Amino acid sequence: MSSSSSNSRPPAEDAWIHAYKTLIPQWQHLSLSQSHSHQSLIPISISRVNQFDAARLDIEMSAMLKEQLVKVFSLMKPGMLFQYEAELDAFLEFLIWRFSIWVDKPTPGISLMNLRYRDERALEARGKVRTGLEGPGLTVAQKLWYCVATVGGQYIWARLQSFSAFRRWGDSEQRSLARGAWIMIQRIEGLYKAASFCNLLLFLYTGRYRTLIERALRARLVYGSPIMNRAVSFEYMNRQLVWNEFSEMLLLLLPLLNSSSVKNFLRLFSKDKSSSSTDDDSACPICQASPTVPFFALPCQHRYCYYCLRTRCATVPSFRCSRCNEPVVAMQRQANNPNQKQ
Repeated sequence: MSSSSSNSRPPAEDAWIHAYKTLIPQWQHLSLSQSHSHQSLIPISISRVNQFDAARLDIEMSAMLKEQLVKVFSLMKPGMLFQYEAELDAFLEFLIWRFSIWVDKPTPGISLMNLRYRDERALEARGKVRTGLEGPGLTVAQKLWYCVATVGGQYIWARLQSFSAFRRWGDSEQRSLARGAWIMIQRIEGLYKAASFCNLLLFLYTGRYRTLIERALRARLVYGSPIMNRAVSFEYMNRQLVWNEFSEMLLLLLPLLNSSSVKNFLRLFSKDKSSSSTDDDSACPICQASPTVPFFALPCQHRYCYYCLRTRCATVPSFRCSRCNEPVVAMQRQANNPNQKQ
């Protein structure tokens, strides 16, 4: 009876304080693990199209600034600005970096796509994550290294390539040192392109780090605001892409077309048939001027300027007369000697 009464004795008044102090480290460990697990359970997916569009918009912005800056020097000696093109590009890139990334603001293209740079290294040290877009911007060291790589690196590489090409380091007659330097430059460029291609495949798979510089600095593009809409609509971009591809196709196909053949083909469908018969036969059908050195196209005997006919026959072996669409097989000068042919 005495043993049972001793076991049912109530604990001391300060026993709960001791138990609380012993359980505090375990609770803190559980809270930290839950916060980390909560942070890892919020995967964010940044649109790859937005990131590529931001890079393209930045390139277009740099081209626009360069065009306006070149107009300032339009009255200067022609060709003088071409010698300092690398310095001009570096200066514009530095201005964009100085007034955007250095002051914790996105570049124009990144801003239009509702994106910003985030330091992925400092993300793990933060507390709870609600939307997955939280995180500090780039540090001062990251900004400086970004400037060195994008502005200084591109400038040095462009100057090195132009200097090596001007000095003809790649010629076999050069010294072994210059030839070796040229081979080293080509290998470095090949390795960089291969690494960029691998980085592109990783970017398409994971959606992180467009370039090698961003991957090395761990500067990731995330949405600046979770509720902001896209600044550039897909309809406008699709229309621009269609017109851009159409213009490039015309620039590729138009030099391959023979203008005289196209005119002769369209003349068959022309309603005004009488105008072709009333044309002045004394004028050259190519330049529409009176031939200073007249030549006949054989066998149709139509008059041409020598340079017009000679140029067309040299560029188009199967050239046809612009008036009668007959094949031109020879040229004859309009002179006293009609047997002189070329």
